[in-house]
Amino acid sequence: MGTSKYQPNEKTVIGIYAAVLAAQGLINTFGVHLLKYINNISIWWHALGTTALVIAVLAKAKTHQPAKFVFTQFYDGTGGWADRAGHGYVICIGILLAQYTLTGFDASAHMTEETTNAATAGSWGILMSIGVSAVLGWFLILGLLFSIQDYDATIGSSTGQPVAQIIIDAVGDRAAIALMVIIVVAMFFCGTFSITSNSRMMYAFSRDGALPGSTFFHKVDVKRKSPIRTVWLACVLSFILALPSLGSSVAFAAATSIATIGLYISYGIPILLRVIGRDRFKKGPWHLGAFSIPISVTAVIWIGTISILFILPQVNPVTKQTLNYSIVAVGIVMVYAMGLWLLSARKWFEGPRRQIQLQELGIDVMEPGAVERAEAEGRIKALEKETTT
Repeated sequence: MGTSKYQPNEKTVIGIYAAVLAAQGLINTFGVHLLKYINNISIWWHALGTTALVIAVLAKAKTHQPAKFVFTQFYDGTGGWADRAGHGYVICIGILLAQYTLTGFDASAHMTEETTNAATAGSWGILMSIGVSAVLGWFLILGLLFSIQDYDATIGSSTGQPVAQIIIDAVGDRAAIALMVIIVVAMFFCGTFSITSNSRMMYAFSRDGALPGSTFFHKVDVKRKSPIRTVWLACVLSFILALPSLGSSVAFAAATSIATIGLYISYGIPILLRVIGRDRFKKGPWHLGAFSIPISVTAVIWIGTISILFILPQVNPVTKQTLNYSIVAVGIVMVYAMGLWLLSARKWFEGPRRQIQLQELGIDVMEPGAVERAEAEGRIKALEKETTT
């Protein structure tokens, strides 16, 4: 962009990624009290920033593509799978990034331990995050596609980023930098709250004894009232997941597949159990009523479908460099989890502690030592006995 001589490569990208993770980890360590304000800023930043970007690009673009191009143009960026397997195959594996952008809504559930009226607030958070992401994302992609100036130059952009090239061609170098800042900051916000969500999820698992090293990770910092150890565990694991990008040209697609498949399988399991055990399921204050089972069945079928699609080869021809290794990573996790359950965990794991019920007992799960004190007093055992009878 412009006259910059900077040429990114695998090592510089992974270095920048490490620095970003460190910054996000520090925010989640020392700025916990600021997260609610950062979250409010993030909401408005995404809404207003996306709107401003779309308006600027559409307004400044010298020409606009016709609707026929936007809605019917087909591009095979897989290296030839359209010829080998047909357009349908390319369309199916092309769903990956769209599906990936609609992950992460489970963060609302992970953060309920720090949310008032969690039984309904968490559900509304999930619904709103999906709805807002879908609407804003739809308008953003339409604005960019209508503003493409030179299709071939955009696909083969020297920046390596077609979206960046669309913006540059529409508004020029200087304005493009400003608009890209909007995107970069939005992504930083997303990463920051992904660390927040992941750390709370891993803290909950360690509290229930389901995470290796639970004794170490089941700690809330006394001063900051935050699970600092799982914050940095999330950062370290995120960095490790990116390391294969140093040696594989398709590592990003594989990492995206792993994240998408893993998340949606984790979404699908409780939904499937809800369908199977619907006669024993007790509805909470927020539910889908008569639509619950049809939507649940549809969701399970869809999750099963994309779990197969996203392990298929993304690039043609298939070599050791282009093979989609996501099935290996997902398989390792599944074998480890099932093996641990069959060999050990089924003998001692009692299931997750029900956070809402703990709150009803007056136990603040995010207060350091609160759960341990309740255990010593026998209050949690009484609750567990009550919920199993």
